[in-house]
Amino acid sequence: MPVYIYKAVTKTGLVVKNKVESSSKQTLLKMLKANNLLPIDVMQVAYAGKSLTKKKPKKKNIEDISEIVKNINTTNLERTKSKQLSVYEKVNLYFEGTKKVTSRDLVVFTQNFYLLKKANFNNIHALNTIIQGTENLTLKGILEDVLAGVEAGENMYTTMEYYSDVFPFIYVNMIKVGELSGSLTNSLKQAVEYLDETNALNRKIRGILVPNIIQFVLLLVMLFVGTLVAIPAIQNVFDELGTEEELPAITLWFADFLDNLIAYWYIPVGIIAAIVGIIIFYINTPRGKYNFDYFKYKMPIFGELIFALDFSRLMRAMLLNLRNGMRIQDSLEVSKNVIHNYVMLSIIETSINNILTGSSWIEPFEQSGLAKPMEIEMLKIGMQTDLPEMMEKLVEYMQIDIDNIMTKIMKALPQLVYAIVGAVLIFFVLVVLVPCVQFYMGQFLFSAYGV
Repeated sequence: MPVYIYKAVTKTGLVVKNKVESSSKQTLLKMLKANNLLPIDVMQVAYAGKSLTKKKPKKKNIEDISEIVKNINTTNLERTKSKQLSVYEKVNLYFEGTKKVTSRDLVVFTQNFYLLKKANFNNIHALNTIIQGTENLTLKGILEDVLAGVEAGENMYTTMEYYSDVFPFIYVNMIKVGELSGSLTNSLKQAVEYLDETNALNRKIRGILVPNIIQFVLLLVMLFVGTLVAIPAIQNVFDELGTEEELPAITLWFADFLDNLIAYWYIPVGIIAAIVGIIIFYINTPRGKYNFDYFKYKMPIFGELIFALDFSRLMRAMLLNLRNGMRIQDSLEVSKNVIHNYVMLSIIETSINNILTGSSWIEPFEQSGLAKPMEIEMLKIGMQTDLPEMMEKLVEYMQIDIDNIMTKIMKALPQLVYAIVGAVLIFFVLVVLVPCVQFYMGQFLFSAYGV
């Protein structure tokens, strides 16, 4: 079994050092975190053989943390110069250990890794260099785990798959394609471009949606509060004075609707919960997952963009594999790992089967009706001339097409959001503001006093 020396911080701020045996670094990190220890450094020193276990006394069980802390003679405890961590340092250590890995952290890591690989660093040297300069303790621990896997002879993607909450599916499979095809540097470059494009798109969409969603929520709050507070107050004044004036019909209807909604809230909540539950259950079935993924490609506004991004990633991955001497069949088999959509995966599987039966691998993409005729035609021409060269031109064409689609979305999305917010605003004016203006003008007084 491998032997590791770990250094970790306890809840009380003590820095605990110990040498233990563990099946893997990943297992050791899990056990430390499960016992409320914040790992600072974990280093493999040797493999424990029979002679090692015979000569040395049995180590303390790592799960019994209280015994490790109590038995100061058998473990090394390092304190700060003041012999005790301050409250600020303890709080800082806690938040450092629970800090999430942001998309920016992932972009910086990928950029640095790409630059080091471009400078002919091997994976172990590159990861060691990056780990030393990583300030985020969470990311640092994950990268140390990835490094331990590489040192044990594993591929990086096998450890990255375990941290699916940090490394996106597509990102991991880009690394997988690069490692399996021997072109990790190019895959890292694609990963950097993918992360940059994703972050840029997310920023644009957030810039449009967030302000308008805030306006939408505020309008709804004003609508509900105005209907539940202001409208009853106006109606009470009308009733006390005995005026013949009445509130607008739409105001009375919406007030009754809210009253019934509050009185029987469990009915709509139950209906909504049932609908959501049915949808989630259906999506988790194979047919439901397929239909939902097909809807993603056909949905308004974003559908065309989602398919274009998936198809572009597939073509980029295939291009990498073809340049490394892979056959088309093997290239498709490896490249499909960058896709998570069942519809696209089924097209790829059909394409591979076509190759085995001697048919055209391009035909399934054409018959799907999702790819554009220009893209299909370029692939057909590539099969007759030079496929990698034509595929490179196809990738460039698709990038231009993606940019054009994004431009259209950025123009259409604000108009859609403004239309929704505008409709709510008009409804708010009719339901709440019109009765308030009517009350402010005081016309009901003439009717009340018989004038």
